[in-house]
Amino acid sequence: MNILVIKSSVFSDGGNSSTLVNAKVESLKAEHPDATIVERDLAANPIPHLDGDRVGAFFTPAENRTAEQQQVDDFSMTLIEELKAADHVVVGLPMYNFGIPSQLKSWIDHVARAGITFRYTENGPQGLIENKPVTILAARGGLYAGTENDTVTPYIKLFFGFVGITDVEFVFAEGLNMGDETKAKAMDEARAAIS
Repeated sequence: MNILVIKSSVFSDGGNSSTLVNAKVESLKAEHPDATIVERDLAANPIPHLDGDRVGAFFTPAENRTAEQQQVDDFSMTLIEELKAADHVVVGLPMYNFGIPSQLKSWIDHVARAGITFRYTENGPQGLIENKPVTILAARGGLYAGTENDTVTPYIKLFFGFVGITDVEFVFAEGLNMGDETKAKAMDEARAAIS
């Protein structure tokens, strides 16, 4: 079993979402002792944000790319191949200012590529990645799940669905900035949901 782990907290392993990611990975490893883990800590090893040069590299035919453009494409394809090869994806997802961390957006921008991970058809977009389970460990300072202020959950579902992955489960730990007792209760409940 191949497990792709994506941590997007700016605090790396110090983040609440990363704590939950580690708990989920341990649970999966207990079920699958021979599992291979590929981890992307997006704070420790940031993915560059998109700019004109990077987008230009994606749209330049392979035979016309410069060495630098080919490096950009190779990096993107590495991320895509990691996602394709995974049997289970585990994502640590804090909410920052009503949105996803910018480093996770950079990962998405390098993975969502027309003709590679999705294609446009007469009937709308079609995902090109095989469906697989994705576990999202969502950590929030306040209470957002199920409210109109939760822009993160629908966005993440939209992205994964767009590339063909619809088996997406969310585990929420909310109210983490609402006092020690509330935080402890939320993290305990999330750990129980994971196990």
